[in-house]
Amino acid sequence: MKIRNFSLLRPLGLLLVVACAMVACTSSSPPAAEPKFKVALLSPGPVSDAGWNALAYEGLLAIRDQLGAEVSQAETKTPAEFEEGFRDYARRGFALVFGHGFEFQEAAAAVSPDFPKTTFITTSGNTVRPNVAPLRFMLEEATYLQGILAAKMSKSGVAGAVGGMAIPSVESTFLAFEAGAKSVRPEFRTIRSYIGNWEDVGAAKEAAKAQVQQGADFLIHNADAAGLGVFQVAKSNGIFAFGTNKNQNDLAPEAVLASAVIDIPGAFVGVAKQVRDGTFHATITKLGMADGVVTFVLNPALASKIPQATRDQIEATRQAIVSKKTIVPSAEF
Repeated sequence: MKIRNFSLLRPLGLLLVVACAMVACTSSSPPAAEPKFKVALLSPGPVSDAGWNALAYEGLLAIRDQLGAEVSQAETKTPAEFEEGFRDYARRGFALVFGHGFEFQEAAAAVSPDFPKTTFITTSGNTVRPNVAPLRFMLEEATYLQGILAAKMSKSGVAGAVGGMAIPSVESTFLAFEAGAKSVRPEFRTIRSYIGNWEDVGAAKEAAKAQVQQGADFLIHNADAAGLGVFQVAKSNGIFAFGTNKNQNDLAPEAVLASAVIDIPGAFVGVAKQVRDGTFHATITKLGMADGVVTFVLNPALASKIPQATRDQIEATRQAIVSKKTIVPSAEF
């Protein structure tokens, strides 16, 4: 009985095997997924600095959100860490790595020949290789306007400038600030100090205090997180300060008269699109007011403190910069 039943089922079993084989032959496996577009950021300081590094991190997140990229960020402080950071991300298949600052260009140049499929972008500098290029943000155009504002409103004719590291990109913003001031008040003087890092709020505070003691009644910083110390001094002395890189008017609304602002997120997304689409070409890219990347932003809470004639002069100068009728001086680098 069992044998008979088995023999009756046998033809049906063969049919099932043949049917399954036919399905297997005619069906196709799903196409392999394309490799994920991966973008990384090396920052020289914390991305919580409410300034330079915070903007870069916002740019990284914009790339993630707008382009669907996989992103990663690491804080690196020394040239050895810069190079190892670039190498680590390139080994892991990242198509684009940003080194956020002038100080990253040598490391990018050293690593780039070993990873030709990775694009390395430095946010400042002049080093170009087949897969290395700088984005040069012309922040000087906005600090020039800050200089005009300081010179028109200062009682002492002296301003203090506190920088993090004495690198050309920072020095250039102070050079333009002083040039703007002297364009309307030739005897105006700027006292510069560098604290040697980007994070020491106490050191920036002491530097700003010393400048106030020497007569400064306006303060500007380009010191990333340490710049908060400059704002503290401005508040405690009842004088005005200027923000840089990010709109910092709200960090000390009773003291920060205006900010020189960079749209780093927009610039980052633009470069990332080119790298993703294979249209990127390594060259020095300069972005300023005419491109809508650099802006001068008055603090609305303090705008009434500025005479209308001064505001009109600043706006006329801004338009002249945009139209290239006024060329703002900058450091050579």
